[in-house]
Amino acid sequence: MSQNREPLTRDRIIETALHIIDGQGLGRLTMRRLGDALEVEAMAIYHHLPRGKEELLDGLVAHVAVLPADTAARAGAAAWRDRLREWAAAYRARLLEHAGVLPLVVTRRNPAALTGTTESLREVLRLAGFLDGAAASGAHTLIGYVIGHTALEVRGREARRAAGPEQEVDWDGRFNAGVDVVLAGLVTTLT
Repeated sequence: MSQNREPLTRDRIIETALHIIDGQGLGRLTMRRLGDALEVEAMAIYHHLPRGKEELLDGLVAHVAVLPADTAARAGAAAWRDRLREWAAAYRARLLEHAGVLPLVVTRRNPAALTGTTESLREVLRLAGFLDGAAASGAHTLIGYVIGHTALEVRGREARRAAGPEQEVDWDGRFNAGVDVVLAGLVTTLT
């Protein structure tokens, strides 16, 4: 083992697992393969992730769902739509970049993995004047839309690649139109 290696941390473990998934697919992620990539014994990972692979998978979902820390702080009544559009576009891009993690985002049973993102979105909506219940519903709806659209987009892109050259779908246009529909629906809860 190298003396110049970075110390083993939870973040380094999750980043390395993400790299494995991005390059080889979710099915190829094992604790042994992860240990090899980190240049440690697989058991060393359990010091940072005591629940093992379950905790790793939850950590991957939370890592991909990261919302920039200043999103809520920058949001005011006049700019909330722009902040949520920025967030939605950034989250979609991150999910597309790490499409191998998308099945985990859709199927993980641990709702705590998205808690930070949900709370940040709720705060953006609260600062814009939404009551707590409407802010919670709005955050949930927007997260659901972004995840759902991105899952359909990934599946659609894969199907088109397999079928050969066909008419290209304007995924950006579809996504942005859908975000506008969700935001327009949120406005009706203010009145």
